[in-house]
Amino acid sequence: MEDEIRNYTVLIYTENQIGLLAQISNVFTRRSLNIWTLSAGPTAIEGIHTITITTDATRRRIEDAVKQIEKRVDVISATFYTSDEIVYRELVLCKVPSDALLESGAIEQLLSTHHARILEMNPSFTVLQKTGTLHETTAFYESVKPFGVLQFVRSGRVAVSRNAEPEIKDCK
Repeated sequence: MEDEIRNYTVLIYTENQIGLLAQISNVFTRRSLNIWTLSAGPTAIEGIHTITITTDATRRRIEDAVKQIEKRVDVISATFYTSDEIVYRELVLCKVPSDALLESGAIEQLLSTHHARILEMNPSFTVLQKTGTLHETTAFYESVKPFGVLQFVRSGRVAVSRNAEPEIKDCK
């Protein structure tokens, strides 16, 4: 199934160097791979950061891209996974008019059904938060759409592998 296009999550552990993210995204661009989500941040190991990227590709194309990324001096490791090989979540924030939400009487049902929470509520708007998989956050969006969504933002995927071994060893 080398030719089958699948969704992959690439986990990259790096030193935090200026311009590295641009170099990594260029690898995807040169290989005509669209980056669907991207998130970056520090890990528990001081000085080490992780970059998480999702893309659709054939296995061969993602293998080639990851090999090229690993050649970068500032990259400690780069690995790709399918969705069943990782535990992942996304975060969404949704702003809806408070009056529409309260008048519907469905606020408790909405929060309970989607395991969402209220971050802020004022007379003008209510900000709701939901974490979950792409499917779960999309279902949440569909549920709040009838209230008149004022704003909806989704974070990039954050993920950890299902491997029992650590991805990287403590470099210190």
